[in-house]
Amino acid sequence: MALLKLIQIEFLKLRRRTFVWIMMFSALIMPFLAYLLFKYAWDTGGDPVQFYKWSAFGLTLFIVLPVVLGILSTMLMYNENQYDMLKQLWIVPVSKMRYFFSKFFVVLIYSVCFMLVTAVGSVIFSIFLGDIAFDWQNVLFLIRKCLEIGVITAFAMLPILAIATTQNGYILPVAITLIYAFLGSIIVSINMYIHPLSSMAVIVARNGDIPGLNNTQVISIPLAFLSIFIWGIVSVLLANVALARRK
Repeated sequence: MALLKLIQIEFLKLRRRTFVWIMMFSALIMPFLAYLLFKYAWDTGGDPVQFYKWSAFGLTLFIVLPVVLGILSTMLMYNENQYDMLKQLWIVPVSKMRYFFSKFFVVLIYSVCFMLVTAVGSVIFSIFLGDIAFDWQNVLFLIRKCLEIGVITAFAMLPILAIATTQNGYILPVAITLIYAFLGSIIVSINMYIHPLSSMAVIVARNGDIPGLNNTQVISIPLAFLSIFIWGIVSVLLANVALARRK
């Protein structure tokens, strides 16, 4: 079965899962909290990037989006693992790697859409503040960074999707997702190239144009990509082994 057909089937299945679409609203959590923070406690000084740092480039990058994608990855695998539907898929036949990558592309598309919603929410709430002038240059900067985050985070979450292929339940993958996300936010101050999420922060903040994401460590974009690549390859191999055992 062609990969595009498998992706289409995945989205058709997701239409019936209301919780998946409810999770998309969590993209507005940080823009709203950033609005409250700068409305009643802090002052942006008219700088939209200061606002975007809190609404899109902070906890959204390290915690909110990874946790949402981890839950989504678990949901994509849960029913088929729980009810042993994979045996029927192998009879079709469906390539195990095409099956895995169809799940990944759903996560990738969802991740990009999530960050676009975050970008739109950030712009709207920044306008509500009243002290930030609407500027297309800043808006395009926000959208570009959000697209980068959406794409790279999907690749950084490959280990969670691979772990989900090995489990029949959802408790362990979700628990590992929470640990994985929090470790990424902690390790970034120790070594940015050990964890995929911390490596992602290196790539996103490579030009030093996001306040608070600058680091005293030596910046190496190739090393950051290499870290994400190695974790991704190991994840794909793990998924291949796990799916091969489900006959």
